[in-house]
Amino acid sequence: MNSPFPHEDTLRSTASNIPDSFGQNLFTADPYSKALLRAYLPPDLYSHLLPHFEALGQEAGERLDALARSADQNAPVLSVRNRGGEDESRVVKHPDYIELERAAYSRYGLAAMSHRPGVLGWHDTMPPVAKYALSHLFVQAEFGLCCPVSMTDSLARTLRRFGSKDLVDKVLPQVAALDFDTLRQGAMFMTEQAAGSDVSATQTVAEEQRDGRWRLYGDKWFCSNPDAGFAMVLARSDKREGLAGVSLFLLPRDLPDGSHNRYRILRLKDKLGTRSMASGEIRLEGAHAWLIGERGRGFQQMADMVNNSRLSNGMRAAGLMRRALTEALYVARNRRAFGRSLVDMPLMQRQLVKMMVPTEQARSVMYQTAMALGRADSGDAQAKTLVRILTPLIKFRACRDARKVTGDAMEVRGGCGYIEEWVEPRLMRDAHLGSIWEGTSNIVALDVLRAIRKNQCLDALRAHVAQLLGEGAACPNALAEAQAAALAQAWSLAAEAAPDENSPFARQAASALYNVVSLAALRSEARHPGLESRNQLADLVLIHRLAVRNPCAAPLPQPDYGTLLAHAG
Repeated sequence: MNSPFPHEDTLRSTASNIPDSFGQNLFTADPYSKALLRAYLPPDLYSHLLPHFEALGQEAGERLDALARSADQNAPVLSVRNRGGEDESRVVKHPDYIELERAAYSRYGLAAMSHRPGVLGWHDTMPPVAKYALSHLFVQAEFGLCCPVSMTDSLARTLRRFGSKDLVDKVLPQVAALDFDTLRQGAMFMTEQAAGSDVSATQTVAEEQRDGRWRLYGDKWFCSNPDAGFAMVLARSDKREGLAGVSLFLLPRDLPDGSHNRYRILRLKDKLGTRSMASGEIRLEGAHAWLIGERGRGFQQMADMVNNSRLSNGMRAAGLMRRALTEALYVARNRRAFGRSLVDMPLMQRQLVKMMVPTEQARSVMYQTAMALGRADSGDAQAKTLVRILTPLIKFRACRDARKVTGDAMEVRGGCGYIEEWVEPRLMRDAHLGSIWEGTSNIVALDVLRAIRKNQCLDALRAHVAQLLGEGAACPNALAEAQAAALAQAWSLAAEAAPDENSPFARQAASALYNVVSLAALRSEARHPGLESRNQLADLVLIHRLAVRNPCAAPLPQPDYGTLLAHAG
């Protein structure tokens, strides 16, 4: 029988021209991933971890990605009271989010691997570079959970540095547990309505009891992971004004008798992104807490946790950009328009490469900062100085770049990229977090200058860049003069801006330093097998992000975009 609609059979058989990458391995789909691991990890650790990266890559592109989408669509809810009318302040999480927690905390041990041996079968604790590389891959599936993971890791680090031995012995096994059922996650409750980024305006009060314990009173305005087992909290421990009166405390969720500590979650935030993970408002009503470290030095001690979280923010931004780029490359190679693949069109090639440059800059600076952190933790004073400036640099620039790269990936997919069934809206929403938490862009850019002013970080950074360039692939002759000029101008701008604690050029100087470091790191990486094309990315950092140029003039010599895309993603 003929259909009343003559084209019905044709319509039914038309193949979709909407590429769907679900199920691809996000580790093997990234041609730089394996070679970068080989370049930065010791050979024995590389060989040991490679199967775990391959397994995580497959999970991240399939099972974890599906769980993350579900968790994003099913936000946690707050149960104020139980059915018997008793206060409980309990966060009810979706089962798919809990499955993500089990993967991050237990199966891959992302929060524990810096604090105990045995994670992923390795005989020792993992170096920072391994932890951040694994987390960079995990975050490509799920961004929100990586905030609690980072805070749990950072809380353990701060506790080990400043806590008493008895407290460390008591709490560390709980926050570094691999058994999910005994794990106690970490958080930090710092932000207040009247204070914001100005920690010296903290109003939460800590009162010392006769037995030496402390009670906390006050409101904390933005507390992610609010039902964590332990939280680091800033509170005013005496009447001195400013930072001098602020101390650091460890707040347990539960008391020794099993009852809930004396604080309440007043409500959960309705956020633009990171919807899978709960953020709430806390009211402390005489909650028991332990003093951490020296009284009156709370901000200095909390700064270690904040800086660790800032590095994690930069890492997460790098991961978001890599996922966005991977999706955009897949779409461009598998979607046809006007009789050819999108990836063969010059303007699309240019757009993809302009996404690739900040994506790979962020990953290179992440690796450089992680390597420096490992040396600093081993007692290297020069590396400690280097970490002091690299951390705010990656937090400042990578987090801002992620907002654009994820938006561009949405555009590459087209109309479908605006639809919540696809990953791009979630990537773009989550990307806006990084520029706000642990200090807005202005605050962090000013911190870069503070690091130069108070810690003499510029000399350490200049020496590090010189070392990277000296050992790396050579700059092309046609660009050598432009590179020398750009470096000199970056150092000069930073040195001139640093003495002014409110310099209007802080962001400009921070961007210049970040671009210089990433250029040098890319050239250094290019000497390793499989990473040769990163020298071309360094050329593009110079041309598009450092060199002085007339936007209407002919461009400087630069790589062929099609060739670069073929080798680099």
